[in-house]
Amino acid sequence: MHPKPWDAATEAKYHKRFSSRVDQLLDAGHGDCRLAHPEHAAAVADTLTRRDSVDYLLHSWVIMPNHAHVLMSPADEKSLAQVVGGWKRFSATRIHKSVGKSGTLWQKDYFDRLIRDWDHFLNVARYIRRNPSKAQLAEGRFVLFESPWVTRMLS
Repeated sequence: MHPKPWDAATEAKYHKRFSSRVDQLLDAGHGDCRLAHPEHAAAVADTLTRRDSVDYLLHSWVIMPNHAHVLMSPADEKSLAQVVGGWKRFSATRIHKSVGKSGTLWQKDYFDRLIRDWDHFLNVARYIRRNPSKAQLAEGRFVLFESPWVTRMLS
């Protein structure tokens, strides 16, 4: 009944109803926490940064033990599905190779949000920055990146 793109109120209502429970489970450390291993988190970080400023522009990201959040702008000729699919394939291949396994690493789909305006952008950047403390993760249990200009804007 509410086709995307949503206004801020509709999106907030949706996430309060559906996303908050998933966030609680992730923050509690449920699921496969393969990214808690520093070498696996590093493989994801390397994957994210390898095509930065070519296929997309990274603004902020955090790698948590069982998921990641990324705030980015795809290049005009790249779709979000192409970029995210590339990240998943490349990082899964590296992680599987390091442990001698195969199979599924990432969930099939991903959650995306259309950034509607500057305030929404800054709220998402704040969410990414605060996610590790919200999940009560100690330093070293997550990897956080902010572009210098995002850091300045959030200061």
